[in-house]
Amino acid sequence: MFGLGIQEILVIAFIILLLFGGKKIPEMMRGLGRGVKSFKDGMKEGDEKETGKEDGAPSISPRGEEREG
Repeated sequence: MFGLGIQEILVIAFIILLLFGGKKIPEMMRGLGRGVKSFKDGMKEGDEKETGKEDGAPSISPRGEEREG
């Protein structure tokens, strides 16, 4: 990956723990998780709008036949 071994990762984790403290790290990770979930939901919503699934409009197959989406 980046040439990081176990010792380097532990040193980085220790420095992060010293900088932010034990209580702040879970809060930061929780916020990061919520942000990722929100991003995924937004991407899924955008895909549904592009394909027309959200508005209930029937989609057209490549052969020109109408089908329910």
